[in-house]
Amino acid sequence: MMGERADRLRQEVDTIRAGLDQGITLIDTAEMYGDGGSERMVGEAIAGRREGLFLVSKVLPHNASREGTIRACERSLKHLGTDRLDLYLLHWRGRYPLAETVEAFETLKAQGKIARWGVSNFDIEDMDELAGISDQCQANQVLYNCTRRGIEFDLLPDAQEKHMAIMAYSPIEQGRLAGHTAMETIAQRHNATTAQIALAFVLRHEGVIAIPKTARPDRVAENLGALDIELTSEDLADIDRAFPPPRRKIPLEMI
Repeated sequence: MMGERADRLRQEVDTIRAGLDQGITLIDTAEMYGDGGSERMVGEAIAGRREGLFLVSKVLPHNASREGTIRACERSLKHLGTDRLDLYLLHWRGRYPLAETVEAFETLKAQGKIARWGVSNFDIEDMDELAGISDQCQANQVLYNCTRRGIEFDLLPDAQEKHMAIMAYSPIEQGRLAGHTAMETIAQRHNATTAQIALAFVLRHEGVIAIPKTARPDRVAENLGALDIELTSEDLADIDRAFPPPRRKIPLEMI
């Protein structure tokens, strides 16, 4: 929902730059977001500041043939105003065989257009299939927050065992966790906001990256404050009561 409206472009660019000024280095986008508008917005925001950043973008499944993936990546690079991506993801599974997309990813690596590749919205069965094709997948970006805990049963432990990063999208459930009573109680203990507690919950896992979306510069500092919060056993027990952890396999959720 960024890079879609011209009247919001300046604020969005300012928000990205505010993040850079405060030390954030990872920016996640995709060709799908705003039909390329998000990538172009990011490109404007990082102009002259590319070094030291970790740029992530994604190819849509209907573009994920061997040649289509390469063309999509080149479009994304043009939109972003850069010659390389640090991580390139398959947005979700589509009709093209995984082996074909992986071949394209490896070609892009050899060409220096991407440093590494991964996937998004892949469940444990998908990851097992992918492992039979290649051991070079570096990350899996999935929906994960207090209310969407299914990955804790199998996908997260598997990724941690393989030292593969999990990128948690919608870690604040698109803002809906901000008003939850249980989160408010915990936030008061830490003199924090509910959004910060939601982010701290996700970030407590080793190897998990949170990618909260915000189009407001003031929210950037708030999000960064989550790094200073260490949830207690009491906090986690309260979260478990409000949002019970999975006790069986739950199909991977997407939004």
